[in-house]
Amino acid sequence: MPVIRISGAESQIMEALWRAGPLTPDGIVAEVGEANGWAPGTVKTLITRLLRKKAIEGRREDAGYVYRPLISRESYVQSESQGLVDRLFGGEVAPLVAHFAEHRALTPKDIELLKSLIAKLEGDDE
Repeated sequence: MPVIRISGAESQIMEALWRAGPLTPDGIVAEVGEANGWAPGTVKTLITRLLRKKAIEGRREDAGYVYRPLISRESYVQSESQGLVDRLFGGEVAPLVAHFAEHRALTPKDIELLKSLIAKLEGDDE
């Protein structure tokens, strides 16, 4: 599946559809318009962009015209995460974690989760 590039604004539409979809155009406006200070026309422009990118589809149903995502949130997050790691950290995860550890205070919960993940990964190698 080709990588679909979704802007920050477009991702707000996607999040609404993943969270509450399928949604009518007015439903999408209600979900993201006011919170972002966007007029209905702005939201509809973002919807059109996502349709062109084949990230969403629109279809007439009993409730009227509704939109639904064509990509899962999980695959979007995976693609975006991999792109970030590739672009900024040469494809290596350890420097990413080190960056966050150095520039953002990790909570005890963060550290415990990282330790747990490492223990799980080490256990998978055996």
